[in-house]
Amino acid sequence: MEGENTAFPNLPKTLLGLSELAGNLWWSWHPEARMLFKMLDRQAWKDSGHNPVKMLKDIPKEIVQGSATDAGYLQQYDDVLARFRKEREEKSCLLTEASCDQNTYAVAYFCAEYGLHHSIPFYAGGLGFLASDFIKECSDLKVPLVAVGFMYSEGYFRQRIREDGWQEGIDEMLDLDSASITRVMGNDGKQVVVKVPLVDPPIYVAVWQITVGHVPLYLMDTAIEINSPWNRGISAHLYTGDIEQRLRQEVVLGLGGQEVLRTLGIKYFLLHLNEGHPAFALLERIREKVDQGVSYEEAIQQVQTTSVFTTHTPVPAGHDVFPFHLMEKYFSSYWPALTLDHDSFLQLGIHPEEPHAGFNMTAFAMKMSNYRNAVSNRHGVVARRMWQSLWPELKEESIPIDHVTNGVHIPTWIEPKLALLFNKYLGSRWLAEHDNPALWKLVDMIPDEELWKTHYWLKIKLIDAIRERTRQRWVNDRTSPTLVVTGGTLLDPSLLTIGFARRFATYKRADLVFYDSDRLKKLLNDRWRPIQFIFAGKAHPADDPGKRILQRIFKIACDQQMGGRIAFVEDYGEQFAQYMVHGVDVWLNNPLPPLEASGTSGMKAAINGVLNLSITDGWWAEGFNGKNGWAFGQEGTQDRSDQADAAELYEILEQEIIPLYYTMLTEGIPYGWVKMMKESIKSVGSRFSARRMVREYMEKFYMPSLNKQKL
Repeated sequence: MEGENTAFPNLPKTLLGLSELAGNLWWSWHPEARMLFKMLDRQAWKDSGHNPVKMLKDIPKEIVQGSATDAGYLQQYDDVLARFRKEREEKSCLLTEASCDQNTYAVAYFCAEYGLHHSIPFYAGGLGFLASDFIKECSDLKVPLVAVGFMYSEGYFRQRIREDGWQEGIDEMLDLDSASITRVMGNDGKQVVVKVPLVDPPIYVAVWQITVGHVPLYLMDTAIEINSPWNRGISAHLYTGDIEQRLRQEVVLGLGGQEVLRTLGIKYFLLHLNEGHPAFALLERIREKVDQGVSYEEAIQQVQTTSVFTTHTPVPAGHDVFPFHLMEKYFSSYWPALTLDHDSFLQLGIHPEEPHAGFNMTAFAMKMSNYRNAVSNRHGVVARRMWQSLWPELKEESIPIDHVTNGVHIPTWIEPKLALLFNKYLGSRWLAEHDNPALWKLVDMIPDEELWKTHYWLKIKLIDAIRERTRQRWVNDRTSPTLVVTGGTLLDPSLLTIGFARRFATYKRADLVFYDSDRLKKLLNDRWRPIQFIFAGKAHPADDPGKRILQRIFKIACDQQMGGRIAFVEDYGEQFAQYMVHGVDVWLNNPLPPLEASGTSGMKAAINGVLNLSITDGWWAEGFNGKNGWAFGQEGTQDRSDQADAAELYEILEQEIIPLYYTMLTEGIPYGWVKMMKESIKSVGSRFSARRMVREYMEKFYMPSLNKQKL
C-alpha cells in the first residue's frame, strides 16, 4: 500500500499492509491474520477487544517498530498478506458470467441485522449470526453477492444486571473510527447520501460499507443533519418497540436499500430476503419495473421469479404486522406509482386468517416470492401449516415452502487450538474440504488424550474469561459482591459444566432446569460428582416476562444452597459466545416445540466437541443420531408439560450424562465421553456447515431462478 497512512500514523511503511488487513473483516475468520495483530503486542490486542482497527489507532509507535525489524514477524506478515491479496484478486462466475462485470452481482442479500464481530454490534441474536455466516461463506465460495443492512449507531443494547437481578439496557454510541467500517464516498469527495423513494416528508440515508472478504455489505445511516430529529433516530436502535418507528425502519431498509444499490450503480439478478423486515424491497423492484414501462402484472411476475424469501419465525407474534392507518400514512403516494388503488395495495399484505389485523410483512413476502424456505426440516412442516391459508386450494404437504437447514461458518466458530489438532490428523486441507462427509471420519484418528486435553484447556480458558469479566466489573463499576459471586467467580473447571446461552424469550424456557430445585441441588452439591451451570443471554428490552425469567435465575444463583455452582454472565455477545461454545461440556437447549425454527448455537458447540442436550426441535431433530448427544421431550407433541420435560431432563443428567462424564480411568480421561465428542464433531462437521447451506441455496433457488432468466 503506497502513500501516507493518515488512519494509522504509527504504522511504519514496512507494515502498512496491516491497515489493509484491518479494513476487511477477512481477518475475523482467519486466525493467522488475527495473530499478526496479537503478535504486535498481546496486551494491546486484549485491550482493544480483539479489534485491529482500534488497536492500530492506539498502539504506541515504539512497540510497532520492534515488529517492523523482526525477521520472523515480517515473514509471517508477508505470507498472510500474500494469501489475503491472492484471495481478494480471485474472481468467480459461479452463478452467471455477467457477475464477473464490475458492480454486477448475481444476488442481493437483504437483512435487518448482521453478527459479524463484537466490534460492530449490529445484531440481536441468531438471525444476525446466521446472516453473517451466510455472507462469509459466500465470500469463501466466491459467490457474487452484495449485502444490504442498517448501520445502527447505538447497536442493540449493552446488558447490565442490577443487584436485584433485573436487566437494564445501556446505550453506547458506536465509535465508527475504531471499527472495520468506511464511508462510501461519491465523485464529489463527500459521503454518498440517498433519498428514500416516494416517502413524504423525505428520509435520507448516508451510506457506509463493511467489506467481508469478497462481499461488500452496504449499511444505511439516518443519523445525519439533513434529516429531522425523529428521522435521525430511525437507524439508532435495532428492533425498536415503537410500531411506527419500526415501520419506518423497514421502509428505509427495503425502499432505501434498493435506492442505495441503484445510486451506486450496482446491478443484480436475484433478490434474497432474510426474514420479512426488508420485504418492501420487493415493492421497490416492482415500482422500478412499472416506471420502466412494464405492466404491473408483468412486473409482479418478474419479481416473483427472481426473489427468494427465507422465514425464520415459527412464533406468530414474531411476524411484523403494521396497522392499516400507518400503511396509508407512509404509502399513500406510493401505491399510485404501482398503478394500484388503496384497497388493492393493502390486499398485498393481507393474511387470510387475520384480514383485519393489518399489513403482514411475511404474508406479503410469501406472495411476492416464488422461492420460499424455512430453516430446518421440522420448521418447514411448521411453516407450511402456518401459511397454508395463502394457498387454500393446496393440501398442507403441497404448500410451496421448501427448507434449507441452517449451518454455521466453520472457520469462524472452530476454536484455533482445535483447528491445529484437525490440521494434524485430518490433513492440512481439511478446512478447504470441510463439506466432504468422508473427511470427518478421520476425527477417529485423534488420540483421546489429545482431544480431551484440548477440550479441558478450552474449559479453563472459558472460566478464566468469566472471572476476568467479573473482576473488571468489580474494579470499574464498583459493583456489589453479589454480582461478583453470581457472575461466575466460584466456577470450577474440573466439574461437569453445562451451558445455556440464548435470547431470554419465554418459549426458550431458560429456567426449566430449576423446576424441581431440591432435585437440582442434589446434583449441584453431590460430593463426588457435582455439576455446574453457566447462563447467559439478553431479554428484549420490551419483554418483561423474559426479564423476569432472567431475574429468577439470577436470584437462584445468589442462593448459597446452590453451592456457587450457578452463574449468570451478563452482556452476552459474539465474543463471549466464542468462549461458551468452545468451553462448556454440555450445551443445553429446551425450547417449547415447535417454536425453535432451527438454532445454530448447538451446531457451533457440536463442531467443537461439546455435547448437545436438547429438545428434539429445530436442527436437533435432524442432527441427533443417538450417539452424539442426548434428546428429550415427546417428539411431535405440541401440548407440552414443563413438569414432564424437566423430569426427563433430570433423569438423563442423573442416569446418563453425569455417570459418563465422571467415569474416568486412572489416566483421568473419560473415554466414553470423548467417544461421543468425536461422534458430535463427525456428525455435524459437513452436514451443518454454512458451506452446505450456501450450496443448497444455490442449487435449490439461485441457479433455477437464473436459468429461467436465460430462457
